[in-house]
Amino acid sequence: MIVDTDQITQKAKVLVVKTSLDGHWRGVSLVARALRDNGFEVVLGGMLRPSQIAVVARDEDVELIGLNVGGRIEVVNRILDELEKVGMSKIPVFCGGTVAPKAARELLARGVEVYPPGTMLATIVEAACRLTKSV
Repeated sequence: MIVDTDQITQKAKVLVVKTSLDGHWRGVSLVARALRDNGFEVVLGGMLRPSQIAVVARDEDVELIGLNVGGRIEVVNRILDELEKVGMSKIPVFCGGTVAPKAARELLARGVEVYPPGTMLATIVEAACRLTKSV
């Protein structure tokens, strides 16, 4: 699946991370591959704790962070706090996974875009293009 990536002015680097131990890797793998196939440099972080995500984001100098959250928004809030500690609070973050509507609104209020299961990969790639343009 290739999207019209004229919006990408240079190869953006995206950190894709799984934040829970539930063993569901399909969504993470599909999103990482779609981003890669559309010109993004993807750093696949695997399963990392919030402090590790922040350090990898800083050290890899990423322009976007994609999280698989499995409905656990408290983890996303900890990640955002850790990003702030390492001076990376301006990096856009998006997440996927089963997230309740109320939780999605809370994340959106913190600037995190939410893409629930079933979201078209093209929509996620287009969001990544838009979000990395603003960095």
